[in-house]
Amino acid sequence: MLVHQWLMAFHIIGVVMWFAGLFYLPRLFVYHAEASEALIRARLKVMERRLLVMTHIGAAWAIAFGIATLSTVPGLVHAHWLQVKLVLVLLLVIYHGVLVHLTRDFAHDRCAWSSRRLRWFNEIPGVLLVAIVILAVVKPF
Repeated sequence: MLVHQWLMAFHIIGVVMWFAGLFYLPRLFVYHAEASEALIRARLKVMERRLLVMTHIGAAWAIAFGIATLSTVPGLVHAHWLQVKLVLVLLLVIYHGVLVHLTRDFAHDRCAWSSRRLRWFNEIPGVLLVAIVILAVVKPF
C-alpha cells in the first residue's frame, strides 16, 4: 500500500506540472498573437519553448506514474469511471500535441490563429480537469 501512495503522490505532482503548462502556454500564445513588437515576440518564443519543455516533463511524469499506480491495483483498469478518465487523458495528450504544433508555428512566425480562438482553446484543459477530478474522486460509475 505504501508503494501505491508514493506512486500516486508522484502522479499528482506530474499532473500539476503538466497542467501548469496546459493552462499557461495557450495564454502566452494569446499574448504572442496580440504582440506587435519584435522584441516582445522574441521573448515570448523563448518563454513558450521553455514552458513546453516543462509541460513535456509533467506529462511524462503524470503518465508514467499513472501507469505505475494502475499496476498496483489489480482489476482497476476495468472500472468504468477509470476508462472514461483515460479517454479524457487521451484528449489531453492530443491537446498537448496541438500545443507542440502551435509552439512550432509561433517560433516560425506562421501561426494563423486569432487571439480570440486561442482564448477559447485555452479553456479546454480546465473543462477536462474538472471532469477528470470528478471521475477520480467521486467515481460516479
